[in-house]
Amino acid sequence: MTKQILKRLEKVMDPEFNISVVDMGLIYKVAEASGKAEITMTLTSPGCPLANLIINDIKKSVLKIKGINRVEVDLVFDPVWTKDRLSNKAKAKLGL
Repeated sequence: MTKQILKRLEKVMDPEFNISVVDMGLIYKVAEASGKAEITMTLTSPGCPLANLIINDIKKSVLKIKGINRVEVDLVFDPVWTKDRLSNKAKAKLGL
């Protein structure tokens, strides 16, 4: 089920960069138990004004998976996000 969750998360875009939250390196951990998905993630900056939009998009996307009836998103800032977390795909899109 974790792979299904990650597949869904690949469709959730960071609205500022139009790159998936997975390729941005914002997802730290994904787990599932008894129909509940638990996602630990970060943002590129603690004051991101789009935080609620991203979290809501994550919840909506993951709830589309059969068998998932609850999504909990834990937003953390330790460790701090850095450009090193970007996938090669994201680096190429950003010209890095």
